[in-house]
Amino acid sequence: MAYYKRSIFLVDKNFQLKFSLIMVSLIFLSSLIFPLLFIDFLDEMAAIYPALTNSILQNRTDLILFLIPLQILFIFVVFILVIFITHKIAGPLYKLKDHLAKIREGEPITPIVFRNGDYFHDVAEEVSLFLDTVKNKQEADFQYLEEISTYIENLSPAIPEDKRPVLNEISRRLLDIRSRYKKPL
Repeated sequence: MAYYKRSIFLVDKNFQLKFSLIMVSLIFLSSLIFPLLFIDFLDEMAAIYPALTNSILQNRTDLILFLIPLQILFIFVVFILVIFITHKIAGPLYKLKDHLAKIREGEPITPIVFRNGDYFHDVAEEVSLFLDTVKNKQEADFQYLEEISTYIENLSPAIPEDKRPVLNEISRRLLDIRSRYKKPL
């Protein structure tokens, strides 16, 4: 299995950005609970100890000013991490789609391989098995087409002259079918 590394991390921008923004939003909303609880706790402490009210309120303001940039940094780090994680999902799907498109365009049927850290290796194995089955069936069909072409060539002298255009058309179409899938040797 050859090692390769993708350098583009946003292979499916819509999916990756949407998923990342949803995750960051959920984490941001859930992380608001702790500062609110702590601020509520400090307000209660100020009510219980009126002599310390000014000090507690000043510390609360300092704490809020400290938590805001920390929260922004945390959200940014989480966003980047989610982009990397979604890359391990979107990357293999992008490679699978690209691999199948190349086969559809006439490139040879080959197994598909995902990077070591990617998800869905079982999908790559199943697609490779499927493609191998298709390739084997295709080769068996080509072999049968060769036999049919030989039969037609052998029958051609025995067929009346007025029926030969039909045999020629069949032979031409068989060659056309073979040429679509196999490169001439």
